[in-house]
Amino acid sequence: MATTGDSTKKSNSMLLVLGALGIVFGDIGTSPLYTIQECVNPVHGVSASVQANLFGLVSLIFWALMMIVTLKYVVFMMRADNRGEGGIMALLALLPENVKMRGPGKVGITGILVIIGAALLFGDGVITPAISVLSAVEGLKVVSPALEAWVVPLTLLILIGLFAFQKHGTEKIGNAFGPIMLVWFACLGILGLMQIAHFPGVIQALSPVYAVDFFELHGWHAFRMLGSVVLAVTGGEALYADMGHFGKIPIRKAWLYIVFPCLVLNYLGQAAFLITHPESTGSPFFNMVPQSFLYPMIALATLATVIASQALISGAYSLTSQAIRLGYFPRLTVKHTSEHGEGQIYIPFINLTLAILCIALVLVFKESSKLAAAYGLAVTGTMTITSLVYFQVTRHKWKWKPALSWLVLLVFLAFDIPFFLANVLKFVDGGWIPVFIGSFFFLVMLLWKMGRSLLARHFMRSAEPLDAFLNHLEKEVPYRIPGTGVFLASDPNGVPPVVLRMVRRFHSLHANILLLTVTSETVPYFCRGGKCEDDRVEVQNLGKGFHRVLVRYGYMEMPDIPSIMEKALVKLEMNANLKELVYVLGHETFVEQESGEMNRYQQGIFSFLSRNARNATDYFKLPPDQVIELGTHIDL
Repeated sequence: MATTGDSTKKSNSMLLVLGALGIVFGDIGTSPLYTIQECVNPVHGVSASVQANLFGLVSLIFWALMMIVTLKYVVFMMRADNRGEGGIMALLALLPENVKMRGPGKVGITGILVIIGAALLFGDGVITPAISVLSAVEGLKVVSPALEAWVVPLTLLILIGLFAFQKHGTEKIGNAFGPIMLVWFACLGILGLMQIAHFPGVIQALSPVYAVDFFELHGWHAFRMLGSVVLAVTGGEALYADMGHFGKIPIRKAWLYIVFPCLVLNYLGQAAFLITHPESTGSPFFNMVPQSFLYPMIALATLATVIASQALISGAYSLTSQAIRLGYFPRLTVKHTSEHGEGQIYIPFINLTLAILCIALVLVFKESSKLAAAYGLAVTGTMTITSLVYFQVTRHKWKWKPALSWLVLLVFLAFDIPFFLANVLKFVDGGWIPVFIGSFFFLVMLLWKMGRSLLARHFMRSAEPLDAFLNHLEKEVPYRIPGTGVFLASDPNGVPPVVLRMVRRFHSLHANILLLTVTSETVPYFCRGGKCEDDRVEVQNLGKGFHRVLVRYGYMEMPDIPSIMEKALVKLEMNANLKELVYVLGHETFVEQESGEMNRYQQGIFSFLSRNARNATDYFKLPPDQVIELGTHIDL
């Protein structure tokens, strides 16, 4: 007999599975809208009037889902979690520092690969909302050709509303995502079963023999078709990236018991429908929907694509936030939209950038079939890079035997590389778009990491040992100002440069000095559930009124210094008033000269990024009227 505790656990597990349906599987769950349609496109696809073609396509799609999503991501990749969090940045955080960096200002090969993968995810985040919503609204053309003129305007209206809503957060509608997607997947499965019932023989297409026959029949063209088949697995990366929201088990259950079976049934159903209706290549998905259910299905598909888009947009916010905390992206304004959900954030700059680019894509391409040419290169590029970085984790973090690591890598790349190369062939037809968008983010992330690393080394060279500084402090500072000064320091050792600047320029310091260092740990949350909040703040009395305060945050957390300072003062047993603390910050101006390690152009870009990054006062939530900045000129 089941106990109340068992029933509660089972109920919570089901809720997590339902939540995973709404957040994790939106992208891959809406792929049936355009995948088969793209594969049988009269311009570059294969003929739908040949049964062997349809069997071959479904076989390729099924085994792509099986090997890439099920084997690679569900079985293997989800083992590489960083305290429950997944994604390409989590993989990077798992690696030792010497694997990521080759010295100050020199990013290692693995670090560069991760930056490329993260940059391509931004490109994917632009294309997914555009193609998903556009393909759903195109169902209106099946209802009546006269409604075709409304497709683009309606798509733009939905996208504008979607991006405009982001500042309010998704907490209020998030609970509805799961049930909607459950209905969506149920409809996918039912529609597929209805068509399979008319042509049961289509189930044979699950055999890999038909995939092999497809290549024998079409040769080089079959390889090019992989660029369309890959549309069925876009969103596979989301299973891994969103692991921290729901955990491994709910995501695995949702995929194996609901999503995967329903997707396979629908793809089989579309193939069965085209075998008996080869003329319906324009929109096989909507054409196989009974006429009386067409309008409700268009509405449901639109809701599903909006949910899919939301997942990618939220993922872009999360990726940016992680990159900022790990030192790979300039500081931006990050707003929390929920008091309860740690991961529910909104980044205005990223939101505006995605909105402008999505709207531009819809206006330029106007049809999902044309936009599909731009889709796939970013996704497959990231998938390939994820496999390579996973290999590094197995070797340097888990210490697997080389033979086992290489075997797993080769199995992954056996599927990743053909799909990637097939999408490279679409470069001139639109594949350059995500690469162009990604190159912008790549340049920003790479130069920012290089510049911040060189800046840290510059400060280390000019730093002074604490003991020596304190020994001659009375000579250089004959008078101490009443009060408490908080000096932000990036390095928890030695004397911060801003303190030396204060002493050498003004020969004065506050009576009490707090040397504050905020570190970003290689874990997502330093204290999950508040269990170790006391360990977040570490204090040390250095003598002569100096105290060191070390604050630790995870890379998915945003620092709030005033609230932390209250805890630090209690630990230090100081009676200072929070409103009377003076925060002293360094402000660097970068001069573009040839003497530095960065060339003039690199330093010019880094200088521009530094000037436009969110200032430390806002980022650390410091009270502006309690902040003093001391500037200096630096050549990197």
